[in-house]
Amino acid sequence: MKHILLACSSGMSTSLLVTRMKQAAEAKGIEVEIWAVAQDKAQTEMEKADVLLIGPQMRFMLKKFSKTAEQLGIPVEVIDPVAYGRIDGEAVLKRALELIEK
Repeated sequence: MKHILLACSSGMSTSLLVTRMKQAAEAKGIEVEIWAVAQDKAQTEMEKADVLLIGPQMRFMLKKFSKTAEQLGIPVEVIDPVAYGRIDGEAVLKRALELIEK
């Protein structure tokens, strides 16, 4: 099972995206755990994740999260703003899985 963590300012704006990602995973028969947290909880939650995706509004936090992610050996990336704006769960899920597989 893959573990995908999303981080945003308050943990709320990504909740719909998480739902759409879960729906896309279920439709494809992919076993994943996907959850979203506020930026202040991301550091500790990263320990349970295989990848961290950051909301576009938090791109300024990429450097900070990258340091911890590197220590944990997990990829971190800012979510594509177009996919985020469209709440395209399938596209974001696909990218998360690509990052995990690298």
